[in-house]
Amino acid sequence: MSKSQQSFQKKEKEKKRLKKRKEKLEKKQARKAQKEENGVDDMIAYVDENGNPTDTPPDPTKKKKIKTEDIEISVPKKEKVQTDIIHHGKVEFFNTTKGYGFIKDNETKESHFVHINGCLDEIADGDKVSFELERGAKGMNAVKVKKE
Repeated sequence: MSKSQQSFQKKEKEKKRLKKRKEKLEKKQARKAQKEENGVDDMIAYVDENGNPTDTPPDPTKKKKIKTEDIEISVPKKEKVQTDIIHHGKVEFFNTTKGYGFIKDNETKESHFVHINGCLDEIADGDKVSFELERGAKGMNAVKVKKE
């Protein structure tokens, strides 16, 4: 006669598997009993007037009325920047062959790009000019440039 194919290790694995299955079933039944015992009321959470979660319902006397017009769900619109302000500055660099240069603002000491198409008068390096600013692709550009 041949020996049984089940070894000691196989028997132990089978016992562990059955034990796990039994524990899992017991946990499932315990959760089911707990769920039936508590009901829906224990699962509800409330939010107090400060936005913190709590298990007691809010006090209706502390309720605030909010108008729907006051609620903003998007980014607020930017205020329009006035570009009609005339700035004064000095031409730092201007290349007449390529048709562009830079003007340094007297007040802010910022350097602004200027193109030949934005000039009303012919300008050269060192000229004092007045100009307006306009948003360009890479920052503020000087437009309507006039010699002073």
